Amino acid sequence: MSKKEAYEQKLQAQLDELDAEIDKLKAKADNAQADKKLEYYKKIDELQSIQNTASKKLTELKNASNDAWEDLKTGIDSAWDSLGNALNSATSRFK
Repeated sequence: MSKKEAYEQKLQAQLDELDAEIDKLKAKADNAQADKKLEYYKKIDELQSIQNTASKKLTELKNASNDAWEDLKTGIDSAWDSLGNALNSATSRFK
């Protein structure tokens, strides 16, 4: 397995984990009181937007040649950091 493939698999696993976390937040939102539901869904929408960006970056990575993928790595790492920070913020806020 190449470094690129290993990196792709790592990012896909992280995206899958984030999907599960967003689903947990949705479940909490569904059971929250009306005033909290709005807060939950606002944060969930924000997370999904960042997640979509990260997913697009992963697609770019998958389509990049073996020589060019490392050039994309910095932008991808940045998108993943944003997603991770937003998720941590949301989960800590709604515990």
